[in-house]
Amino acid sequence: MAGAVLGLIVFSPVLVLAVLWISAVDGGQPIFRQERLGLHGKFFVIYKFRTVRAQYNDPTGRTIFGREDARLLPLGSFMRASRLDELPQLVNILRGDMSLVGPRPHVPHMIVDGQDYGSLVPLYDRRTEMVPGLTGWAQCNGLNGPVRTQQEAEARLDHDLVYLQRFSIGFDLKIMARTVFHVLAALRQWPN
Repeated sequence: MAGAVLGLIVFSPVLVLAVLWISAVDGGQPIFRQERLGLHGKFFVIYKFRTVRAQYNDPTGRTIFGREDARLLPLGSFMRASRLDELPQLVNILRGDMSLVGPRPHVPHMIVDGQDYGSLVPLYDRRTEMVPGLTGWAQCNGLNGPVRTQQEAEARLDHDLVYLQRFSIGFDLKIMARTVFHVLAALRQWPN
């Protein structure tokens, strides 16, 4: 929680600018709300900055948007690459729905390769044994963004299970540091 408060203070100018920019560019609500799976499979509402045009919002989370998708707001791809769209989740951390580090919270009944993610990948439910995180072992290893194949789904779950086994404050600090480096590397490649 202390990390979330510090994050809200440090990033408050970015948060305000993002709200003003999204409202000016596209109107509508700048904060996107979506149901996600939390600890022990309980549902909670996650907050994100909206990166797509209002008419294309998908509260189910099943629509996949590509990097150059015309439905994205101008700079929507940048917000996703930099993970600025996830900054409102600091509020989720304050509410106790999330932590700074943990398995990323998935959309309920997420579809991968035409199947329910939970049915497709064995041990899927184990990932809800911990509070979901703003970042995780999978994300700092480049496994973020849409999941399209069973292989991608299995790779993410494998990383989540490693996190459950290795959980410690030291491992969390390593994940946060690697996340920063991963985001910076993604920004260097953007928009390519």
